[in-house]
Amino acid sequence: MTSTGTAGTAVPDTGIRLDAPAPGWAIDADVVIVGSGVAGLTAALRCTAAGLATVVVTKARLDDGSTRWAQGGIAAALGEGDTPEQHLDDTLVAGAGLCDGDAVRLLVTEGPGAVRRLIDTGAHFDTDTSGTISLTREGGHHRRRIAHAGGDATGAEISRALVEAVRTQAVRFIENALVLDLLKDADGRTAGITLHVMGEGQHDGVGAVRAPAVVLATGGMGQVFSATTNPSVSTGDGVALALRAGAEISDIEFVQFHPTVLFLGADSEGQQPLVSEAVRGEGAHLVDAAGTRFMLGQHELAELAPRDIVAKAITRQMQAQGAEHMYLDARHFGAAMWEQRFPTILAACRSHGIDPVTEPIPVAPAAHYASGGIRTDLRGRTTVPGLYACGEVACTGVHGANRLASNSLLEGLVFAENIAADIVGGPATGSPAIGSPAADASSTPVPGTAVDAERPALEGPVPLLDPATRIQIQRIMTNGAGVLRSADSLAEAARRLEAIRADERKAAVPGVEAWETTNLLLVARVLVAAAAARPETRGCHWREDRPDRDDAAWQRHLVVRLTPERSLDIRPTGTATFPPTVAATPLEP
Repeated sequence: MTSTGTAGTAVPDTGIRLDAPAPGWAIDADVVIVGSGVAGLTAALRCTAAGLATVVVTKARLDDGSTRWAQGGIAAALGEGDTPEQHLDDTLVAGAGLCDGDAVRLLVTEGPGAVRRLIDTGAHFDTDTSGTISLTREGGHHRRRIAHAGGDATGAEISRALVEAVRTQAVRFIENALVLDLLKDADGRTAGITLHVMGEGQHDGVGAVRAPAVVLATGGMGQVFSATTNPSVSTGDGVALALRAGAEISDIEFVQFHPTVLFLGADSEGQQPLVSEAVRGEGAHLVDAAGTRFMLGQHELAELAPRDIVAKAITRQMQAQGAEHMYLDARHFGAAMWEQRFPTILAACRSHGIDPVTEPIPVAPAAHYASGGIRTDLRGRTTVPGLYACGEVACTGVHGANRLASNSLLEGLVFAENIAADIVGGPATGSPAIGSPAADASSTPVPGTAVDAERPALEGPVPLLDPATRIQIQRIMTNGAGVLRSADSLAEAARRLEAIRADERKAAVPGVEAWETTNLLLVARVLVAAAAARPETRGCHWREDRPDRDDAAWQRHLVVRLTPERSLDIRPTGTATFPPTVAATPLEP
């Protein structure tokens, strides 16, 4: 069942874990970072530079995460006349009343310095003839403050620079490894992770990295929907792990659907090509089949309105005209601009038989970014002592109900640096600093996930799902919890997800596909429950049956936890301000 009440009291370890073999090997470290995008690698570089034994665990190759797919760029007040205060104002407007003001101020104030440190690390941004960083605009920004690289390959350049720096500093990393569950010591503190290495590298099979600090930077959960811009590795593993460990999740109902994703057909599923918002920033127009611009008069910024507004407008226009997609018209750019400014998008379109130089691009919204996730404070600390989160997997309060375009890469940079500083200085929970003898991960037994067979297993492993149910989950979510939501659609989605959970046909053998599918189901259940519990329209959460924003009742967050009985506990915060992250304490009856 789902219960409601007052948020802010954390739960103890749920005792729930994935069904997996006992670890057959282990290594020790000061800190283990799960994820190799901008957030994970930035944290790794800072921790390594401070002398900490750091291990990076990544699900695919080191440069295979979501960061390298980022086209538009990174937002920061770098241009003449721009200020962090103006960046803050645009972020708060996009967040629709749910941004944490302190978190946003931290982001925009420390952002320019973080970008410059990224440049010092080796990232090369596009510049004008004078050598000044070229800046563009995207939706929701009133100024040109988006730095980009390679025209529309910003993420790829950032990933290249960080991966090169990680290799230069000889940071230890484990590739092709799916994180499974969190290890805890006898006092309930983080003590490392279990993971499964997929047949490559020094280790194979299920093992453990024992460390008193764990940083989750696992990226998003876009694969919970049928069509998404996210890569195949984005299956919500970090959020699912955190829920099983007793951590709090917040704002997960706010999934941003990118307005302009290349439409490949109504039956197309999986990762879809993104057509960056920067294309609209340079002057492209949204039109219907007759060539009529429909964003004029709907918002002062027209095509550059915040993403939730543009996605809704496209969807409404599709409904009104009985169309499967709209069009993005940038033929007036000319061949030279397309080839120089947007070579990646141009190639992607042409590979699917569309030439943006001579014809409008068919586009439709698709799942793009999770504004919510594992709840953290300004230092990236979660409600589980020793467990940190940053990047898309985290809910720092920066994005509120709708992420401002190109704030995500900046958030990864800024909060990863804060996490590293906190780990180096010692968490402010009364625990010893990392690297001290008392914090040695191997000095305390790890209940339930030990490397040797003498230690007992945790109670209640989660029954694993048949991987074939993955596509069912995705279609349920797209139909019931996609761009358009209602009480009826969410209730039907919840019913069908519960039927999958209750189905006796489970995966007979633990494995990557079964673990991923099981994670997706848990994330889907939480998202649907939170969306049903918010009876209003706000930001990128659009309830057809509740079309108005209700600040009096709902300018507040929903905090979700998984109980030891495997039900979902959903509680609203008293105000729009998050309660502090605190060490886990029992739930009140």
